[in-house]
Amino acid sequence: MSDRFFLDTNVFIYSFDLTSLAKAQRALTLIREAHSSRKGVVSFQVVQEFFNFALRRTVPPMAIPDAVQYLTTILQPLLAVHSSPALYSEALQMYSHYRLSWYDALIVTAAVEADCAVLYSEDFQDGQRFGKTRVKNPFD
Repeated sequence: MSDRFFLDTNVFIYSFDLTSLAKAQRALTLIREAHSSRKGVVSFQVVQEFFNFALRRTVPPMAIPDAVQYLTTILQPLLAVHSSPALYSEALQMYSHYRLSWYDALIVTAAVEADCAVLYSEDFQDGQRFGKTRVKNPFD
């Protein structure tokens, strides 16, 4: 098993959360570690979900030039898992076997496909395992 780790969308969202500075700081630390260690991973889905949040739900919405810069400097270097028929097929199996939501099944499948030891997310039970990938809630 590698020492790679997967960052779920909520890590990036919390990095902008001014109402919870502890969560924001923890999220920023994880993002910096992902870059400096070159062991952090995200999937296409994380990029899509983050921009859905940043462009529509932040006040004010993220400006397009800022979004392009964030994509180029933060997300793109971590982007290691893209959509594919094999990913969707395996996600269907995860969906069925673990009774996950479709979007959670895609996240888990991406983390497993990238051979990540840890999936940082608050959307699953802390310590839960999916094969060799273990969930860790970074905000507990």
